Amino acid sequence: MAKRDYYETLGASRDASEEDLKKAYRKLAMKYHPDRNHGDASAEVKFKEVNEAYEVLKDGEKRAAYDRYGHAAFEGGGGGGGGFGGGFGGGSPFEDIFEQMFGGGMGGRRGSAQAAGRGSDLRTTIEITLEEAFAGTKKTIRVPSSVACEACDGSGAEGGKASVQTCPTCHGQGKVRAQQGFFLVERTCPTCGGTGRQVKNPCKVCQGAGRVQRDRTLNVTVPAGVEDGTRIRLTGEGEAGLRGAPSGDLYVDVGVKAHPIFQRDGNNIFVRVPLRMTQAALGGNVEVPTIDGGRARVTIPQGTQAGDQFRLRGKGFSVLRSAAKGDMYVQVAVETPQNLSAKQRELLEQFEAEAREGDRSSPESEGFFAKVKEFWDGLGR
Repeated sequence: MAKRDYYETLGASRDASEEDLKKAYRKLAMKYHPDRNHGDASAEVKFKEVNEAYEVLKDGEKRAAYDRYGHAAFEGGGGGGGGFGGGFGGGSPFEDIFEQMFGGGMGGRRGSAQAAGRGSDLRTTIEITLEEAFAGTKKTIRVPSSVACEACDGSGAEGGKASVQTCPTCHGQGKVRAQQGFFLVERTCPTCGGTGRQVKNPCKVCQGAGRVQRDRTLNVTVPAGVEDGTRIRLTGEGEAGLRGAPSGDLYVDVGVKAHPIFQRDGNNIFVRVPLRMTQAALGGNVEVPTIDGGRARVTIPQGTQAGDQFRLRGKGFSVLRSAAKGDMYVQVAVETPQNLSAKQRELLEQFEAEAREGDRSSPESEGFFAKVKEFWDGLGR
């Protein structure tokens, strides 16, 4: 079965920007996430396809290679998950060119026979509340992936690692060299596929692969102060490698839900507090919530205006890898009274009548209309 185009998998055009690719990936990852599709095998397959496609297209070098050569650029390397390190192995026609030009280091994973079968990287997403982002939290996630076969201890050989032999062709190096005219060309060993080892009797459980498909449950520690879009890397928690090769990594993208009261800007927190007109005019004290569940008393001076804000130092988010903290800002919104009773309307009308007599209770308003009058007078109107 032909492999589906990576751009088609993500529902993105070939000229999509990095941000567009990221948005497309996050939308599909949330849709097909195993925690939202319990027991749905097709959703798990799509989840892995989406991860594999984004792993390639998010990387500039991998994307350029894919745009030019398609899936052929990664044959033998487990798709995009293993990076260029696995992608150009396994006898790829591009291998000799890249190794001679870049010293075998397109992905930093081709320097040894063991890295040839490195497991694919995986990617998943979690959502946390703003409170959890503030205090830090631990989340349990379920990851469908390949794990080391217990029957053969991940070796792929019946009888375990003791039954694995050094490849007689490459003598454990994973590569062979051949003279082509004036050039000495190094290729992936055709006998062992670059692993440097040979299995005489493959394990019956994993068919010699050294890994089997299984869901795993992992605990992810989310540090205090984490921001929306932060990526957490869990080294070695990706898919198991072939026949004992290193495992890939697991990348966890963190999404922070919107909060009904607080808004975050960097390490600072903002809360909008509506005040009655009389509160703003007369002043007083108000209690406001803090993100840690506590309360803070804020003194409102007489004559506070809409848009004024008050800072509470150290009540914001922790700065990652630092003891510093951001601040919390209380933003004032002065609310115009509605649904007035007859008595309230009478009092306000009395207040308005006195204000018109020039008691200067609204200096900004008076100043504005004084300038308007001067403007009109200057026009002769």
